[in-house]
Amino acid sequence: MTPLHRRTTTTTWIRDVPVGSAYPIVVQSMTNTDTADAAATADQVAALADAGSQLVRVTVNNDEAAAALPEIVRRAADQGCDVPIIGDFHYNGHLLLAKHPECASALAKYRINPGNVGGKRRDENFRTIVQIAITNEKPVRIGVNWGSLDQDLLTQMMDENAHRSEPVDARDVYIDAMIASALRSAELAEEVGLAHDRIIISAKVSGVADLVEVYRRLAALCDYPLHLGLTEAGLGMKGIVASTAGLSILLVEGIGDTIRVSLTPRPNGDRTEEVLVAQQILQSLGLRSFAPQVTACPGCGRTTSTFFQHMAEDIQAYIREQMPLWRERHPGVEEMRVAVMGCVVNGPGESKHANIGISLPGTFEEPKAPVYVDGKLLTTLRGERIVGEFLTILEQYIRTRYPAAPAALQAR
Repeated sequence: MTPLHRRTTTTTWIRDVPVGSAYPIVVQSMTNTDTADAAATADQVAALADAGSQLVRVTVNNDEAAAALPEIVRRAADQGCDVPIIGDFHYNGHLLLAKHPECASALAKYRINPGNVGGKRRDENFRTIVQIAITNEKPVRIGVNWGSLDQDLLTQMMDENAHRSEPVDARDVYIDAMIASALRSAELAEEVGLAHDRIIISAKVSGVADLVEVYRRLAALCDYPLHLGLTEAGLGMKGIVASTAGLSILLVEGIGDTIRVSLTPRPNGDRTEEVLVAQQILQSLGLRSFAPQVTACPGCGRTTSTFFQHMAEDIQAYIREQMPLWRERHPGVEEMRVAVMGCVVNGPGESKHANIGISLPGTFEEPKAPVYVDGKLLTTLRGERIVGEFLTILEQYIRTRYPAAPAALQAR
């Protein structure tokens, strides 16, 4: 699945996080709290960072939000979280950044939407934000969005298309306008004085086929790092499937340097879900590793007992709980593969392919569970304590296969 050639880009540093083809693809996310509530926003920033978000974006939509940014950064730092925080600006970013210099300084990057940076004074307002970014030595993302495209540019291009001898479909004009808006804005930013390697571009749409086409075309026209993601991906399964479908096509083609999965959360839902989905997309494609992968069979008439399902869930939960400690003490553990299988058909084979695996007995099979380590039978478990005994074997395997780093030993 690894692309034969990742698209070559410049590298944009967002404080200490590099975004570009020379570095691993970066996972990012966005808060959905009221940014003016510094405590709640800092807590969510820390939660997203703990889940693995390497960059976290926050809405900066009014004076109260802008004034809260320095406190948000301080509160997050007090929780041990130093993730770069990005400001998301629409309509009034030029005013807020100029009025609140501490906000401009506290943010690690600015997101500018050229489609709504301000009517007839659009270029002037855009220049103001870019100049503030230059003064504060901040990179910017020029984020074009299908739903808030520069209407003047779109109207002009629609008119030009209407006068062609062979007009193209309106969808194609929309995509052309998005790409033109992004690249013209990047050119304007560089004219103001922003360095070429301080710019990231995104061109987000809500449909999978549109996403693939716009990014393929954009990737061929520039060497800026690209931020991938569906805008308004949707709720639950729809959002996960659509994001996975669109991002996977582009990532396998070598397109994309940072990704966000924009899931609509359920009421009071866990915002970190979008981080875990983004990580799983990258790990499933073999592009990055974040946590040990648990292979589990779907079950069938041979596995009428739900024991193996509960065991797979328990093991997955245990791995997630232990990963912060394992990641610090056992470098490389994120590449480990674990198999929890339900019967004799594929159980032993899948277990042998994993680093460590267990094959549970199916219906009417002998009540025993062989455990395989690196392809060889280690032991056979029986009785009521299979889960606990398997986790003990798992912990021993990690200590042996992924020895603690010297720094981790000193920290104990």
